[in-house]
Amino acid sequence: MPERVWLHIAVMAAVTYAIRLLPLILLRREIRNVRFRSFLYYVPYATLTAMTVPAALVATPHFLSGLAGLLVAGLLAYLGRSLLFAAAAASLAVWLAERLL
Repeated sequence: MPERVWLHIAVMAAVTYAIRLLPLILLRREIRNVRFRSFLYYVPYATLTAMTVPAALVATPHFLSGLAGLLVAGLLAYLGRSLLFAAAAASLAVWLAERLL
């Protein structure tokens, strides 16, 4: 491997470690601001949604079949069904939509 590859790997490792370490260093005491705590509470959900929704819409040959699966999964998650059930029902919805389109 070229020598620069190891340099790039080391820089990426340092940046990744710094991103995880900085909040621990800067935020030593409990966060009391209610709005900021609420923001931090929803960050994982927003990140997961931002990664999942676009991928679900382009994962199938037809946009509408991906949308059908996404809507079924979202509805079942909202209703409190299990992850396994929601995933199976969404897969079935995509399969049916693909057959109809």
